[in-house]
Amino acid sequence: MYGAVTRNEEEVSWEEFERVFFEMKDVTGRATTPVGGAVNMISCFGDNAAVEGDTSLAPVSEDGERATREREYFDWDYICPTDDTYREGILEMIDDAVEANEDVRLDDVGYPREEYCHCDRCTRRFEASEFDDRTQWRAQVITDFVAQARERVPGDLYLTLYPDPYPGHLLERSGIDLDALSEYVDEFVVPIYDMAYETTYWVEVIASGFEDRLEVPFSIELYAINIDLDNLVHATEVAEAYAKSVLFGYQAGSGRAVIRRMQAEQQDGVEFGPE
Repeated sequence: MYGAVTRNEEEVSWEEFERVFFEMKDVTGRATTPVGGAVNMISCFGDNAAVEGDTSLAPVSEDGERATREREYFDWDYICPTDDTYREGILEMIDDAVEANEDVRLDDVGYPREEYCHCDRCTRRFEASEFDDRTQWRAQVITDFVAQARERVPGDLYLTLYPDPYPGHLLERSGIDLDALSEYVDEFVVPIYDMAYETTYWVEVIASGFEDRLEVPFSIELYAINIDLDNLVHATEVAEAYAKSVLFGYQAGSGRAVIRRMQAEQQDGVEFGPE
């Protein structure tokens, strides 16, 4: 199965793709009207515009550093997952999304890194909780959010994962408890991005790791912008050996070319015996 991830509404109906994820809200904070015929995708806790308007929304480390793109290891600004007002806004977006399509994908769910968050609100809630371990408490925060989203999504709920299948890493890094979330999520999506895919053994390593780790089906999302077609075909062949589907990110035309190439090669390889 092949699909696409796009910001372009006209690509939703391309017949080569069995499903399309439409970016309804991205990490810049840009939001648009949800689209029927696509799985609308919402960046939950990545939002540059919101943090630019109110820096207190960003998670804070114990050393007082905010999780913003001013830090060398962040590409966008993060939102603290315990901010109730912001969370409610995301849940309202989910309500809007399901009016157009009953399936929804949650993107950028979780804490930014293991050292976050030590804001006053998180500290108070952790100290008042039943947990002695902050890692486990963070996981409960994220699981509760996904459970709230699940209640609002009548169709399939998709969740994007950081591409690290090593046991315990997602829990420690982001508060992602795969076992707990598997009760609410119908399918995970793992973006495995590269600017060239000149070698793909590492794609296989990551994909096989998730195949071993997950009970719930997962898809692999490949970066498709300006990638050599032969390399993207090879990466697709590797990914589809492990994943339920392969998604082409942000250049649907490249994905279309890959699908047509692979279909042509399969047809060329058909052999007919004597009648």
